[in-house]
This record gives sequence, structure tokens and C-alpha cells, in this order.
Amino acid sequence: MENRTDKNSYTIIFAIVMVLVVGSVLAYAASSLKGKISENQRIEKQQNILYAFGINENDETSANFVSADKVAGEFSKYVTKQLVIQDGNVTEDDQAYLIDVKKEKSGAKDDASKRRLPLFVGEVDGKTIYVAPIHGKGLWDAIWGYVGMDENMVVQGAYFDHKGETPGLGANIKERFFMDDFIGEHLLDESGEFRGITVAKGNADPKNDRKTDNAVDAIAGSTITGDGVTAMIRSDLKLYAPYFKSLKNN
Repeated sequence: MENRTDKNSYTIIFAIVMVLVVGSVLAYAASSLKGKISENQRIEKQQNILYAFGINENDETSANFVSADKVAGEFSKYVTKQLVIQDGNVTEDDQAYLIDVKKEKSGAKDDASKRRLPLFVGEVDGKTIYVAPIHGKGLWDAIWGYVGMDENMVVQGAYFDHKGETPGLGANIKERFFMDDFIGEHLLDESGEFRGITVAKGNADPKNDRKTDNAVDAIAGSTITGDGVTAMIRSDLKLYAPYFKSLKNN
């Protein structure tokens, strides 16, 4: 009886030790991966921002980022300032690209002035471009993007992505044929007021020749995803309009 009791005790002790050992191993693995995950996030964000600046490795049809081994150097080369706009105040912050736009948006639902708005300023071919991140909701899950603009809020480049939109339909927001349509589009109307860009079904402009109509053609079969792109452009980029107005007054 005593031997059986001792065996049971040893079994329990062994199980506890194994749980502690496995827990320690997992904790160490998570800790060691944390730096790697952060590095991957840094690379991805810088690639996205550069894409909106027009700095990429695109071929004739495909959208391709600057390669991971080059991205830090290209980011330093082209991004001359990282700004944070909050409640009308503008400050410089070289870590602005790490701001979580989704958290800022959800944390300031009732007062948009509380949001920290990252804005990236750079020079490409002698032209100043401003890139702003945006975040919204598609058909199934989150969608987001980066939009490059000149001082008149005319789009110079755009990158969109998604978490779970339908392949071949809403997921096509990250394809070049859709993203390239935004280049040259005006975010302001003829009176200089912010209007955004509507992803419009039946826009009657299949070649996207009209750049002052504040609209681009929708992707067939992806109305809700297109509406999500429209909504995040209007809600998020509108917050930057006062900054661009101030550029003209200075």
C-alpha cells in the first residue's frame, strides 16, 4: 500500500515538474519569437508605406514590395519626416510608423481629436508626398491601407490589404488593377472641401480617365468590400484635411 502511494506521489510530482518545464520552454520560445515578430511587423509596415510612396519592385502586372533586406535603407532614404497629428497639434516622432491605427480608431470613437494620426512625409523624384494609414471593415473582417497624396490631396499611390475577404472578389483590393486606379484621383471637390473617393459600381468610367469625379470603378461581385474601402477613406483621410489646408496657409 505504501509503495503504491509512493508511486502515485512520484507520478503527481513528475507531472507537475513536466508542466513547469513545458511552460518554461513555451515561455522562452514566445520570448525569443517576440523580437522576430516585431521585426516582421516593422518590415511589413515600412514596405506598405514605401508602396504608397511609389517605391516598390512591381513588374508589369504584379504588386511587389521592396525586398526585406532593402526596406530599412529605402525607408530612411525616402521618408524624411514622421509626423503625429493629434487635436490639431503636429509633432515629429521617428517611431510614428509603429502606431496601431486600429487601436487609435477604436479608442477614440466618440472624439476623433483624441486619435494619434501618423503621417509620413517624403521626397520622390523631387516631389513631396504625404502617406497616411487608414483602417476599416470589409465583408468578413478588417481591411486597411496606405494612401500617398500631394499637398492638394491628389492621390500619388495607394496600397490596400485585408484579413479575410473573398479570394477573387473582395480580396482583389490588393491587386494592382484596383490600387493603380486611385493614382491621380482627387480627394477634394472643386470647392476644395474634402469629399473622399467612392468605389462605385457602374461608375461609367472603365478606364478611370476622370480623375476629378471622386470615384473609381468597383470590383465586380465585391460591393461590400468596396463600400468598406470608400468608408475608411472618407472617415480616416478626412481627419488629415485640416493639416493639408494649413500647408496652403503657410
